[in-house]
Amino acid sequence: EEEAMEDFVVEEEDDTVTIHPRAVSNENQTESKILKTRTYDISVTYDKYYQTPRFWLIGYDESRQLLKPELALEDVSAEHAEKTVTIDMHPHLPLSSASIHPCKHAHVMKRLLDNLEGGKEEPSVEHYLVIFLKFIASIVPTIDYDYTMAAR
Repeated sequence: EEEAMEDFVVEEEDDTVTIHPRAVSNENQTESKILKTRTYDISVTYDKYYQTPRFWLIGYDESRQLLKPELALEDVSAEHAEKTVTIDMHPHLPLSSASIHPCKHAHVMKRLLDNLEGGKEEPSVEHYLVIFLKFIASIVPTIDYDYTMAAR
């Protein structure tokens, strides 16, 4: 009997109850098995003021519609949302975008590279960018990154 009741939605209006059967179709059952997720285009620009890379997130919802930049904060670690991640105009696109503010990038990157290299030599540009993406992954952990080379 409980299983039969799961097929009905109960709406309350004033004190009366109306029961409507849920519409079930094969198409909806097939679609419900597909995991729909948000997707992001990322871009990395160079911030002249801070002299460091800046990471931008342009999101799309589960239906591939442009996501409001504020909603991207839901995919950012709670520690960084609305602190490190800001909503700013993208420097090369006519839209606002969530951006990981670069004010602390240089300091964090120097510390990371000093720890990895022991401060002995400057990393190659490619190595720096891989380390930078790993740093960004700690801020936006919900994005799967494809690293093309391993960090040393």
